[in-house]
Amino acid sequence: MAPNDSEETNGGNTAAGRRKAARYIVPVAVAGVAAATIGLVPALASTGDPDLPEITAQQLIEKIAASDTQQLSGTVKISTDLGIPSLGGLADSFAPGGSHGDTGGGKDDSTADPQTKMTELASGTHTLRVAADGPDRQRVSILENAAEYSLIRNGDQVWAYDSRTNQAYHATEDGNGKESGHSTRAPEGVPTTPKALAEQVLKAAGPTTSVTVDGTAQVAGRDAYKLLIKPRQSGSTIGSVTVAVDAKNGVPLKFTLLPSSGGKAVVDAGFTQVDFTKPAASSFTFTPPKGAEVTEADDAKAQQKTDGAGGLGMFPGAEGLGAGGQGSKDTKVIGEGWNAIAEIRTPGGTGLPTKSSGDVPAEAQQFLDSLGDKVSGRFGSGTVFKTRLVNALMTDDGKVYVGAVTPDALVKAADNAA
Repeated sequence: MAPNDSEETNGGNTAAGRRKAARYIVPVAVAGVAAATIGLVPALASTGDPDLPEITAQQLIEKIAASDTQQLSGTVKISTDLGIPSLGGLADSFAPGGSHGDTGGGKDDSTADPQTKMTELASGTHTLRVAADGPDRQRVSILENAAEYSLIRNGDQVWAYDSRTNQAYHATEDGNGKESGHSTRAPEGVPTTPKALAEQVLKAAGPTTSVTVDGTAQVAGRDAYKLLIKPRQSGSTIGSVTVAVDAKNGVPLKFTLLPSSGGKAVVDAGFTQVDFTKPAASSFTFTPPKGAEVTEADDAKAQQKTDGAGGLGMFPGAEGLGAGGQGSKDTKVIGEGWNAIAEIRTPGGTGLPTKSSGDVPAEAQQFLDSLGDKVSGRFGSGTVFKTRLVNALMTDDGKVYVGAVTPDALVKAADNAA
């Protein structure tokens, strides 16, 4: 008998100038929230709803928590639509090696650097091949037409390789999973499996959250229960999150986040094929091809904190993102649950640079103008940047209010803090 949802738990013009301007484009930084879903997996076809024994929401949550599956391989597809306009001519400027068709890059901006590559998953549709054998052996490969990008971790050795440019990146981790300067994985706090994403979202379950079982589905040929997670509060941009959970082993197989405004999913990620047997050891070995340019992590430039999506750690699925996480002296949290808003003081207490100041190239200013709306209130004046999931208000005196809430909620928070 299929489960029902009646039971609920609470639960610059130059390449250098363009890069400088990029640090001030709030929506691009905010896209880190979408990046919080990038390690996941992708949209798949349903072949009919299976008839499974009834299960309560609490039991299904416990099934996820109890899952000890650490070995798997498969193909995943992820579609992300934050509603951010194309970067246009800026895109090449933000890419490693700058613009003008330079794909060679340098040792400080290798196209194989995970910090650079993983951000591509924050928009569009991508197909990945994944494999895991315990906590110390993982591989994620992004398939790109005739090219492939792979990130491989085998014990303390981490390799990344971009076949398009024949560039590799190598790091040796310490006991804490870190090495000097760079992170060798996706940005810290970004989940790399559907299970990790589901667990982070469920951390938000409480009085502000409704959690129910919403029927069954088939994902990648496996029977699954659907866990439906919805905010009880009004004002959130998040309408619902659905997690398809493997009925046999409790592994989340599919994750879908719908916006409260309606329309297509902001994130639709799920396995299209999955195998829970032990992957071949060769999946986690890598030797740079002959002629490959290898960048060692110790030689790479440390990523600047201002490039992160700081202060987003309180949002469901975004714990630990960015440099100014929850508890940072420059960040405080306003509100709770799905309506939580981060107030972040920018370095130096300055607002957005302006075209007249010479800090913003024309194309960057055009991009900013396409995203931002001028607003004012008791707090003074500022600019609201909008996406389908996360909105941000940057005041002219250098504060940022950001959250998965409506622009009106951000203005209200800024007024109350004035």
